[in-house]
Amino acid sequence: MSNLLSIQGLTKVYSSTPALYNVDLEIGSGHIIGLLGPNGSGKTTIIKIICGLLQPTAGKVLVDGHEVGVESKKIISYLPDHTYLNDNMTIHETILYFMDFYEDFDADRAYAMLEKLNINPDAKMKTLSKGTKEKVQLILVMSRRARLYILDEPIAGVDPAARDYILNTIISNYDPEATIIISTHLISDVENVLDDVIFLQNGQIALHSSVDDIRQNEGKSVDALFREVYRCLEN
Repeated sequence: MSNLLSIQGLTKVYSSTPALYNVDLEIGSGHIIGLLGPNGSGKTTIIKIICGLLQPTAGKVLVDGHEVGVESKKIISYLPDHTYLNDNMTIHETILYFMDFYEDFDADRAYAMLEKLNINPDAKMKTLSKGTKEKVQLILVMSRRARLYILDEPIAGVDPAARDYILNTIISNYDPEATIIISTHLISDVENVLDDVIFLQNGQIALHSSVDDIRQNEGKSVDALFREVYRCLEN
């Protein structure tokens, strides 16, 4: 069975500076994966290439066997690290827009999540706080019946009390045959929902392992190993 995501020899160079260099990566279906690394490690670059927002300098990316393009974008649901929704639209109008744009969008799922968070669908986006906007954006992304979800810092802008609910929303609102990639700096907050982790450093993969193997073989948490690995790499 082919992998959901296959990356071969992926390289991205800005001017003369490589952001990614000769990255190889295979990811199957049914996993929640943490994409972890310090600023400048290449996380955002690899995400944008997978989503078709950047062109690689070299290498190949296949999503469910499709090269990056129209067919791959149909099965990827992407949450960027910034708010992009139209401030002059209500949440209800935004849901209608998503329904028109994405064939796999489940409006019932979106309204159910809004109700659980006590968010009024008739509210205009510009009246919402930054944290509530990010919750709405996550709800819209997770309301698609996608094969691959890519979430860039999904809990960075919300208060700690809301993080557990948001993580529960992520893991309870996707098909078990789909895969979620979560890019985050808040490793200790997401560690319990992850199956696997990928550590990026200087545009290359420093580690790709299951969370269970890390705990069993290293005798420590992912957060503790991350701090140890990057402290060593910096010295």
